[in-house]
Amino acid sequence: MTTGSTIAATNSALDSPELGNHLHAFVAELYPICSSITGNGLREILRRIGQRIPLQIHEVPTGTQVFDWTVPREWNIRDAYVHNSRGEKVIDFKNSNLHVMNYSIPARAKLSLQELKEHLHALPGRPDWIPYRTSYYRETWGFCLTQRQLDSLPEDDYEVVIDSSLEDGSLTYAECLIPGKSKEEILISCHACHPSLCNDNLSGLAVATFLAQALAGVERRFSYRFLFIPGTIGSITWLSRNEHIVPQIKHGLVLACVGDNGAFSYKKSRRGNAEIDQAILHLLATSGNPYNVRDFSPYGYDERQYCSPGFNLPVGCLNRTQHGKFPEYHTSADNLSFVTPQSLAGTLRFCLNVFRLLENNLTYLNLNPKCEPQLGRRGLYRLMGGLPDAGARELAMLWTLNLSDGDHSLLNIAERSGLRFEAIQQAAEVLSKNGLLRPTGNATHI
Repeated sequence: MTTGSTIAATNSALDSPELGNHLHAFVAELYPICSSITGNGLREILRRIGQRIPLQIHEVPTGTQVFDWTVPREWNIRDAYVHNSRGEKVIDFKNSNLHVMNYSIPARAKLSLQELKEHLHALPGRPDWIPYRTSYYRETWGFCLTQRQLDSLPEDDYEVVIDSSLEDGSLTYAECLIPGKSKEEILISCHACHPSLCNDNLSGLAVATFLAQALAGVERRFSYRFLFIPGTIGSITWLSRNEHIVPQIKHGLVLACVGDNGAFSYKKSRRGNAEIDQAILHLLATSGNPYNVRDFSPYGYDERQYCSPGFNLPVGCLNRTQHGKFPEYHTSADNLSFVTPQSLAGTLRFCLNVFRLLENNLTYLNLNPKCEPQLGRRGLYRLMGGLPDAGARELAMLWTLNLSDGDHSLLNIAERSGLRFEAIQQAAEVLSKNGLLRPTGNATHI
């Protein structure tokens, strides 16, 4: 286990004003990589993450049955472009990964403008943005371009080249397990399949990577399992191969769209009142900042797989602006200027606060339950009586003593009392040191 100096150093690093710049720099490092749900782009993303934290890489062969799904063929792309009759590239994959519809099959053809337009995708309402489109489970091809590019294409004969492959291979995912005192786990999951989209979800990958680094440097009650997976098929594949691990998952969080300047938005688990839901709602409500909370729905990110009825895991989803609620979503405008160092660092610190709360959310037993103990003779109460306000510290002690009956956690007490979790936790520690409470478990200090 770590020493106090190591913990202090970790906390100091998290408080550094340079933290956000380091996170943003990692997003910038991943930004040029053309990732997808399979293939070498995804492997390269995982390789870069693996340079920072220890990863176990898994390859699952094409055709593997994973519940009702089948692992698809592996897609790789080397180049793609559209030439006009003068040999000029009017669309070039090398200028933007988004120019090619992700998972496009190989193509070589000469087409008229009308024929070409059947394979082109643009955004009329955002004429300078390139849309992000995929064809994962249907074999076709296409290009994405700005509406201005599309409008500027004259009648001509065009040559289309997509130098890609769609062949038997494997699906790749990675996990990082940071063991704690307990085998009970906190699951953190991020999708790694979107190319050159910073908020969705290079932001989640960066925050999760730095979280793993921070948590590895402190004493932990829980074990932490980080998953870096392709969306939907990745979580389905992981769950199908790890049903024996599922009972160990005590809390879980999907991280996506966590780098923009929006307020935090939290989607509850299917259970709706899981401890992770209560913890995040408490921290949001006591933050003094605007936030949004929404109930579970079976639409969104990988929380819908973890929360499927056969598993019903306590997994919520943390965003800043919710997916689909910002115009830059799934477009080239979700770029390096859309995510900010301050927001990335703020998300990292908020997640660490969530885990700190969960680590320390114990249940205590009052060892002197018959009437209030005399706090004054123990030096725990104000010596002068009759003041109109007993003070937050004394109030926290009184609430903690009253509800420490073995049935109420510290978070329950904080919610019932209307006080911050930190005040209740500190009261419990003081009361325990003075022989008035006994914890029913072991807390740690992240």
